[in-house]
Amino acid sequence: MQATVHPPAGEGMKRVLSPRRVFFTLAASALMGLIVSPIWIIAKTEVMARAMLIGLIALAVFGILERWPARLPSWLARWALQVFGVAFAIPLAVLCMYLLITAADELPFWKSEARLSGMVVLSSTGILLASLMALGALLRQREEQVRSQALAFELERSELERRALDSRLRVLQAQVEPHFLFNTLANVRELVDSGSPQASKVLDTLITYLRAAVPRLHEATTTIAQEAQLVRSYLELMRMRMPDRLQFAVSIDDAALNVRCVPTTLLTLVENAIRHGIDPSEDGGRIEVRVSIRNGLCHAEVLDTGIGLRATSDSLGTGLSTLRERLQLAFGRESQVSLARLEPHGTVATLDFPAS
Repeated sequence: MQATVHPPAGEGMKRVLSPRRVFFTLAASALMGLIVSPIWIIAKTEVMARAMLIGLIALAVFGILERWPARLPSWLARWALQVFGVAFAIPLAVLCMYLLITAADELPFWKSEARLSGMVVLSSTGILLASLMALGALLRQREEQVRSQALAFELERSELERRALDSRLRVLQAQVEPHFLFNTLANVRELVDSGSPQASKVLDTLITYLRAAVPRLHEATTTIAQEAQLVRSYLELMRMRMPDRLQFAVSIDDAALNVRCVPTTLLTLVENAIRHGIDPSEDGGRIEVRVSIRNGLCHAEVLDTGIGLRATSDSLGTGLSTLRERLQLAFGRESQVSLARLEPHGTVATLDFPAS
């Protein structure tokens, strides 16, 4: 047995008696009545009215068989049941109509050659037209089902892709958190190991900073304004560690403050500049952070005057590679991260992503 899932009864009848179906049925029936009316001695309007009544009966049968019975034998397709049901209903409806309209004192239609001929013509024409209309309606329904199913599959595929991207972004986010914490704690350890009097003050500053920074690592997005706040706090912390070797400046255009980005976007660039540019340099250097809007993109630059790129390390490091992947997952291929040399020495890290 095969079962068919149907909409609720109210919705099903609304579809069966939809204005489009009723109008099309009445129009086709009226046209059929007009075409065959010359063989009748009655008025054309009466023939058309009879044809329209039969058409509505056929429509009702088509709609009923669309829902009932709920289960069919495996060898019987519902579309076949509907087509044969309509074909059977037409002559039955014509017979009932002729029985009802035959007056008591009139000659029965089966004894009148003209009336019997008219009944046969009306039945055969109705069967042909109704069967064709039923098949056409079934084909349209099938096409609609295929389109709806394709749309449902596409929506499901998009949802699965979105979930996969979200999962990948969370994995990358989880990789950022320990990397960030370990690098920051390593800087404090250096102060403690060297017996610096600044160690206690730096540790207090670090605790305050981490309380603000760590929760944001778990957020899906943040803003450039929040990123700039973290960058300034981080650079202040680093300047306490090496007060004679680090200067910095942060410049953010007002238009870029509310731009959404992935957490630690700017912080990753600044941390990379400290770790690979300023720290290895005996003289230290200066870091400049600039963020602006260009052609619908958020453009960020982090420049440092440290030792610059080594001849064997033109590619992005682990931190910047992870940042680039996180940005591409969040914004697509419009996001870019790159490194370039500064003359006479230093590095500039540049990133662009949609300013949505």
